[in-house]
Amino acid sequence: MLRALRSALFLGFLTVTVIPWALSVVLVSPFVKSATLYWMCVGWLATATRGAKFICGVNYRLQGMHNLPTAEDGLAAVVLAVKHQSTWETFALPMLMPHPLCYVFKRELLWVPFFGWAIGRLDMVHIDRSRSTLAWRKVAEQGQRYMKQGNWVIMFPEGTRMARGEQGEYKSGATRLAITAGVPVVPIAVTSARCWPRRSFMLRPGTIDVSVGPPLDSKGKRPDALMREVEAWIEAEMRRLDPEAYPPSAAVADRAPDSASSGASAAL
Repeated sequence: MLRALRSALFLGFLTVTVIPWALSVVLVSPFVKSATLYWMCVGWLATATRGAKFICGVNYRLQGMHNLPTAEDGLAAVVLAVKHQSTWETFALPMLMPHPLCYVFKRELLWVPFFGWAIGRLDMVHIDRSRSTLAWRKVAEQGQRYMKQGNWVIMFPEGTRMARGEQGEYKSGATRLAITAGVPVVPIAVTSARCWPRRSFMLRPGTIDVSVGPPLDSKGKRPDALMREVEAWIEAEMRRLDPEAYPPSAAVADRAPDSASSGASAAL
């Protein structure tokens, strides 16, 4: 009962705070730079993440930030390939990352009142997943353009939120983009379903682990082979971070290589 009450309070908190924040973004969008709009939105995302902590007891641990490339490394951009288990990481990662993030997401999110209106003003890539060829072309063109502006592109290779302890099919959209743009891929493991189950606002107290892996070089590699490297690192790290979610005998599944046309479906 207490968990349900706290979760309802958190949902109400999100609703009450997102309306004025989103309206402010929409109203000022014609007059300010895209980077300013982005950090305005990150302000609300940080508020939402802190709300989850103080209302529902959802904390987080962050490790591996030293793996992220810096200006001294001579790398202007990367593609982040992230394990997707809940809404939490979509809120928290822009707050945690040192560069603006460009999400690749399904265009239906633009129709969500207030929230969708705000993200529609940002430098993001929203795609029609039913039209894979056109979607991939948009990801390649806009993704490279936004990376040249200093953004990091973030994609969820499994394509949707996975339940705790589950492993989806890793599609090669993120690695195709990295190879096309000539940038590394950074794998990230997130155990958010421990506290925020998939497709639910019934949060439970606990600690979410976020682990940033080493950059994987994309030069001279095929998208499916590079994605196998991403998958192997993320799934091994998930089992290390959240061993109780996986049977002791569970190993990272071997999967057939993705076809080139599968890339666009890896958006969310």
